[in-house]
Amino acid sequence: MAGWVRAARRTAASIGLAAALLTTAVACTGDDNASSGGEVSAGQGVIGEAPVAGEADLAASPTAQAIKARGTLVIGGDENLPLLSQRNPITGSTDGFDATLGKMLAKYIIGRPNVNIVTTTPETREAMLKTGTVDAVIRIYTITAERAQRVAFAGPYLLSGQAIATLKGTTGIDDPGDLNGKTVLAVTGTTSVAAIQQQAPGAKITTFGTAEECVQALEQGKGDAYVHDLTVLAGEAQLDSKLQISGQPFTSEPYGIGLKLDDDSFKRFVNEWLRKIETAGLWQRAWQETLGTVVTGGVPSPPAIGSVPGS
Repeated sequence: MAGWVRAARRTAASIGLAAALLTTAVACTGDDNASSGGEVSAGQGVIGEAPVAGEADLAASPTAQAIKARGTLVIGGDENLPLLSQRNPITGSTDGFDATLGKMLAKYIIGRPNVNIVTTTPETREAMLKTGTVDAVIRIYTITAERAQRVAFAGPYLLSGQAIATLKGTTGIDDPGDLNGKTVLAVTGTTSVAAIQQQAPGAKITTFGTAEECVQALEQGKGDAYVHDLTVLAGEAQLDSKLQISGQPFTSEPYGIGLKLDDDSFKRFVNEWLRKIETAGLWQRAWQETLGTVVTGGVPSPPAIGSVPGS
């Protein structure tokens, strides 16, 4: 974990510039700069080499055929998650690991990386999949057996874990046991809440609707610590010099691509696409260009598809 913290601190000199290029998420945004001549974004080279599905591949999934006919992949996601999915108001592109995967999936289906990102929250994502408002959710969506009874999951495509963030200078909070007796902040509806309850039953949990609200509350002294997925905390520490990541991740969080329940053919289609980009090394390159700019220790291996209950 020290590598994560050191890497985040090394970015402090560029925090002001990065913050100037960021914007808050909007409810619904087209992101097809790759096909409309916009400035090349992080991950664009990877997208250029990404595969395109053949006719036989598309024929196996009615959902994929419908998306291709529409010409746009609608993704439930976020545009305010640094390193994962962050909209750049200068280029109009949404960049990050999740965003790059979304563009590669769109290219695989449509032939071009035409993506429309609809902002989702933990409270709305299942309803959006059920009603067909979005084709897929790519937004740090942890696979659990319980969730898999309501949505289908392709993947897992990334492993993370719950970690603890505090304000710089805070001491004595290094592992979950240290959270007992403390006020701990978390995002409503996330697995962070259950992780805190299990690991620190004596903690007082205060929840907010977004990660940004949790960071703000921490800075305002409304909590002693903030628990979230390490990938999220790494992005926030990169942009906010007041934060530090304390200790090691204390859970394993397998992220999946959320799909409509019982659409087995589309799930197989998406899993096959994941295998192709992993085999080609494109998953690894996307990681290097996004999370790998902060996370030290080398490029991880992609998690085995179907390797966790619910996938």
